[in-house]
Formats: sequence, structure tokens, C-alpha cells
Amino acid sequence: MEYKARVSTVQPTLPKAPTGIPGLDEITLGGLPRGRPTLICGGAGCGKTLFSMEFLVRGATEFEEPGVFIAFEETATELTQNVASLGFDLDDLSAQGLLALDFVAIERSDLGETGDFDLSGLFIRLGYAIDAIGAKRVVLDTIETLFTGLSNPSILRAELRRLFRWLKEKGVTAIITAERGDGQLTRQGLEEYVSDCVLTLDHQERDLVWTRRLRVLKYRGSSHGTNDYPFLIDEDGISVLPITSVGLDQAVSCERISSGIPRLDTMLGDAGYYRGSSVLVSGTAGTGKSSLSGHFADATCRRGERVLYFAFEESQSQIIRNIGSVGLDLGQWVEQDRLRFQAARPTLAGLEMHLTMIHRAVERFQPSVVILDPINSFIAGSNQLEVKAMLTRLIDFLKHRQITGLFTNLTSGGASVDATDSAISSLIDTWLLLMAVDTGGERNRILSILKSRGMAHSNQTREFLITGQGIKLRDVYVGPSGVLTGSARIAQESAEQAERLERQQEIERRQRQLEQRRALLEAQIASLQQEFQAHEAETLALIEREQRREAQSHEVQASMASSRQADAVPSKESPS
Repeated sequence: MEYKARVSTVQPTLPKAPTGIPGLDEITLGGLPRGRPTLICGGAGCGKTLFSMEFLVRGATEFEEPGVFIAFEETATELTQNVASLGFDLDDLSAQGLLALDFVAIERSDLGETGDFDLSGLFIRLGYAIDAIGAKRVVLDTIETLFTGLSNPSILRAELRRLFRWLKEKGVTAIITAERGDGQLTRQGLEEYVSDCVLTLDHQERDLVWTRRLRVLKYRGSSHGTNDYPFLIDEDGISVLPITSVGLDQAVSCERISSGIPRLDTMLGDAGYYRGSSVLVSGTAGTGKSSLSGHFADATCRRGERVLYFAFEESQSQIIRNIGSVGLDLGQWVEQDRLRFQAARPTLAGLEMHLTMIHRAVERFQPSVVILDPINSFIAGSNQLEVKAMLTRLIDFLKHRQITGLFTNLTSGGASVDATDSAISSLIDTWLLLMAVDTGGERNRILSILKSRGMAHSNQTREFLITGQGIKLRDVYVGPSGVLTGSARIAQESAEQAERLERQQEIERRQRQLEQRRALLEAQIASLQQEFQAHEAETLALIEREQRREAQSHEVQASMASSRQADAVPSKESPS
């Protein structure tokens, strides 16, 4: 007899409680395990309390799941004041019956270890708070405070297990926070083993810049992101950057959008950039990278779309003033909230934090175009690989949202023109190269398209001028020694114009000679015609006289013959 195992084709899904924290639900593929305890551990200042509180607040306001917060180190008043800066009004939530705050005071000086340790009192207090508001979420902050002075690890483990089991039996989604220990996740080193999910928060320093990071260390019954993810705490709460590497499955658009420079659009297949593509404008200092960015921003705003402009070397007012010199008024778009600047030095935060802040700004403003000017500002020391990873994630993020990204890159004088400090050229769809060439004792600007994926584009190197009416691309001008620009072009044009004028004058001189000869010949012909006509008339008259004379002679002879009665005189036409 054979027995065949039944294989279910439907994978069971672990119930999850969404946190509402941007990015975290993507990392955990839906949220924290519903009805199970989650441990959040980390050092001082890493954001454990704020993280837990936002979990409760968003659960109450967005998912209709009331919550209970049990604090062992901060009073309800202190908690309310601390999270008010994030826009959370705990007093209002408490008044609505959506949140219950409780402070359990434990003075270490009053503690002594006698008899068996028991958490039954906590269970009663917590159970009452849960039942009072019908809580679905619970936070215990910070758990190790309960075990201060307890030296028996077996009792500690047993009570922790009992606490976690009790929370599961109540069916609440719980967060327990704990401080990091020496060489272990928590001080007791036990909580992580009895938790169904473990998140670690830390505050890392690199090159004098601090960055907060989150990691899902453990998640029973569910797959999850396994990398370190930077997260940001600002006035809107916590946001986690979930993207470390994205599959190449982005949707693409065939729509084309203008660069803001008509002749550049012509070079780009008569239509401009693809929407949702990545554009790199690289060149040495003073070649017009920011001016090109300004044209693109202006054209986008004129279409009624939004632009988010990240500047790392100039302030908003300085950029608006400078772009105004080429005839573009970006200030009007700022006033209409179509253009928003985010100006900050790269040293303000680490690379991951900058990426997180860009994510947050994009989510808030919902632009169709994002400009970063310049990206090489992030290069410091030997962090090229980190910068490339950060920009790769940013490009993927923008492409997934069909946002067109324009990046400027300052090329150092001795560097190769077809390379960038951040080595992202392979990720770019359209690459414009701006250069300054020295000819005739002056520097002139030229533009070429190194590549533009998916479109036929010009292979010409064009000179361009930055004028008070914007960027003007000039036609290619090739002289005897190659492409000419600036005064050399003007001199060669003048020489060729003089040569053309000389040739034109020679043609006009030969035309005048030809006309003179034609007139002379026509006069001679007219004179000959007149002479011929006169000779012809004279000859005809002579012939006519001779004919009359002969006719008269015949008449006389005929008359004489008649008078003599002789035979008639035969005419000359008659035969003799």
C-alpha cells in the first residue's frame, strides 16, 4: 500500500499587522506578526520609544486598532511632550479611547531580591488597560527595567516566556523594547530567543556623520529584508528606506519630454528625453551644467508639472539669481509650488540618510522631474563605491515611479571626459557632455551626446552660447583644420565670406561683359538688318522699274504693229 503526501499549492500566509511606518511594511512584507510579540533593541538615542509610539499611533488612527503603552522610565506627561514634535497628540487619542498610557515606576534603590520573582501584578495591570479600550496593540518600554537586581537567570527566562505567552493568549500585537547589552542583543540576552520577530536599531558613525539604521534580525514564519536599512526621524515621524537593490522590472514610457532647448531636442531625435529616464550632464567647471538644468526645470514647470531640485553647492536664492541671467525666471515656479528646492551640504548627513531624505521629499512633493546638482559632491576620500550604490538605488527608485532624473557631474580637469567620479555612466540613459575648448586665446563651450538609449541621436559636436535669452546651440562649422568655435570661427567665416564676395563680384563682372557683348551684337544685327532691308527695297524697286519699262516697250511695239497692220509682236513668254 502506497501513501502519497498531499502537497498544498497554496502557501499559508502569516497574519501581519501593518505598522503604517513608510518603508517598514515593505521590508517586513506587510508589517509585524499579528498577535505575537516583537522585540526592538538598540542603544540609547536610536529611536526605540519613538518607533514603538508611532506603531501605536498609526495603528489607532489608520487601522482602527487601539493601543496600550506601558512605560517603565518615562511618565505619560513626558511621553506626550516628547512625541508632540512628531505631530502626535496623545492626549486627544486618549480622550477618544484609542490610546492608554501607563507609567510603572520602579526605583532601583527600593528593590531587593527575596523569594520568587513574579510578573502577575504586571499582567493584571496590563490586562485591565487592554480590556478598558479593547486594545489590539501593546508596547512595553523598556523591559529590562523589570528585572533590575534579579540574578537568577532561570527565573528570568521563565518569567519572560510567561510574559510573551500571556501576550499571545491575549491576541495583541506587542512590541517590547530593550537596550543593547555587552556582546549580546539585550542586557539579559534572553528576550531575542522568545520573541517571534526581532528588530535592531543602531546609530552608526562614519566620517563624523551619524546615520540611524534598522535591521530585521529575525522573523518567524515569514521572509523579510535582511539588509541594514537607514531610517529617518523628522517632524513627520519615522521613515525607513526599503530599497537596497531592485529587480530590473521597471515599466518604461515612450513619451518624450522637452529639454527646454529646442535645438537640443532636435539632436535627441527631434523630441527630447524619454519620460522616466535618467539623464547625466557632465562637464568641467563653467561649461553650463546648471544652466542646462535650469532650462529643463523651466520647461517642466511650463507643462504644469512639478520639479524637485536638490542643490548641494548653491542656495535656492543663488540658483534663481544665476539662472535669471540667462533669461529664465525660476522664482515664479517656486511661488506657484511647481518647483521646490532642497539645498544642503553633502556633509549634513551620511549617504544613506541623504537617500532617505530624498525618498521622503519625493513622496511628499510627487514631482515628475528630480534634479541633483552635482552628484560628485558626495565623493569624499575613497567612498566611490558607496556613492555608486547610493545613486544606483536612487535611480531605481525614480524609475519605478516614472520620474525623470537629471544629474549633473563636475568633471575634474585632468579626468577622462567619458568617465565620472561616481562611475554611474553605465546606469544612465542619456549622457550629455559639455566641454570648454581653448582656441585663439579664448574658451568656448561645446556640447555632444555621448549616448542616448532607445533613440536615434546626433553625433555632432555643437558649439553653444549662454546668452541673456538662454542657451543657443549653433550649427556645426568645420574649417580646414576641423571644427571651429569662437573667434576662430568668426575669422574663418569672415574669410570665407570675403572669398564668396570676391567670387560673386567676378561673376557679376563677367555677366556685365556678356550683356555688353550681347547688346553690341544685337546692335550690329539690327544695323545689318536695316542695311539689308534698304538694299532689298532698292533692289525690288529697280526690278519693278525694269518690269514696267519692258511692259511699256511691248505696248509701244504692239501699237506700232497695229498701225502698220503687221503681225502682232509675240510676247517674251511665247515661243518664237
